[in-house]
Amino acid sequence: MMPQLFAHPFSSYCQKVLIALYENDTPFEFRMLGPDAPDAYRELTAHWPIGKFPMLLDDGRPVNEASIIIEHLALHHPGPVRLIPEAPERALEVRFWDRFFDNYIAMPQQKFVIDAMCPKDKRDPYGVERAGAMLDTAYAHLDRHMAGREWVAGAAFSLADCSAAPQLFYADWTHPIGERFPAVTAYRKRLMARPSFARCIEEARPHRPLFPLGAPDRD
Repeated sequence: MMPQLFAHPFSSYCQKVLIALYENDTPFEFRMLGPDAPDAYRELTAHWPIGKFPMLLDDGRPVNEASIIIEHLALHHPGPVRLIPEAPERALEVRFWDRFFDNYIAMPQQKFVIDAMCPKDKRDPYGVERAGAMLDTAYAHLDRHMAGREWVAGAAFSLADCSAAPQLFYADWTHPIGERFPAVTAYRKRLMARPSFARCIEEARPHRPLFPLGAPDRD
């Protein structure tokens, strides 16, 4: 039985896993989550009461958290594109940058989104201001790192780039990267041109009205 991915195409963390699956043409069944598929969500929470997604169900075994799912795929469903290097030191670099995008791009970006979803009297402008400052600091660090590089952790596309693609995609909608950080902007464009992520972008396009800040008329 092929693995089942419980996910939504507009979710950045689901896209992270989808990129890995598409990079290696890994066969899988997509289990769409949403109000029109309550059975899928019930099955998800039966395996994972926390209810967060994506979740991979592989031979009856639930695998949670996007980075762990990609590690699982590398172990149990390897393909021609090796997303985690075999050399331990290189693998550590890849894992560091994976965490960088989750913790210092995705987390502050989500602060903007969650705040926009709150009632006006419950919003946190100071927290949003701090999140913007964190993004600017992260953009600046990444901009220095990406000078002269194609991919973020070595010469090859990796787990770290799977993480970077959706997080930078949505972060630029939320707190624009712009001309201030040209190396980050160029990296984002390369990620968007990567066929695996370009496919994610198109699959998510019908769901753009879900973005609470309003999806920009670009990308």
